[in-house]
Amino acid sequence: MNEHKKSTSFLAQAALAAALYVLLTWLTSLAGLAGGQIQVRLSEALCVLPVFTPAAIPGLFAGCLLANLVTGAALPDIILGSLTTLAAAFLTYKLRHNKYLAVMPPVILNTIVVPLMLYYVYGFVPLWLSFITVFAGELISAGVLGILLHNVLSKYRTQIFTHQP
Repeated sequence: MNEHKKSTSFLAQAALAAALYVLLTWLTSLAGLAGGQIQVRLSEALCVLPVFTPAAIPGLFAGCLLANLVTGAALPDIILGSLTTLAAAFLTYKLRHNKYLAVMPPVILNTIVVPLMLYYVYGFVPLWLSFITVFAGELISAGVLGILLHNVLSKYRTQIFTHQP
């Protein structure tokens, strides 16, 4: 594949990851589960995508940024939440050879960052409850759903992803 086709494919995969993240966050938001102390963002299952393509790293970052804008998040949440997703996506890519470890960066990083944001930016108390509920939500969405998505995508890896790590 020539360099132009590779860069076009990379950009298309990143854009698709971003669009899916925004759509799934928006749908989850309609159900009241995309923000607040209890969060189970379906879009967090997509955090497994860097296992399959490095294009998902900027795609998830852009998707989180846009999703937070669309769902009315506060500016610190938009910035820190998106940077947390970027860091988690990069670490997922680095851990891509073990699907169980690969889903842990979004769980761990969001469990640290999101409750602090909920407390300091949005005033949610008690802080300890946010740590528990965000961890549970991330474990469900990024952990369990992420592994299920990994299992499905693994079957079609070469057909779907042209930029494979």
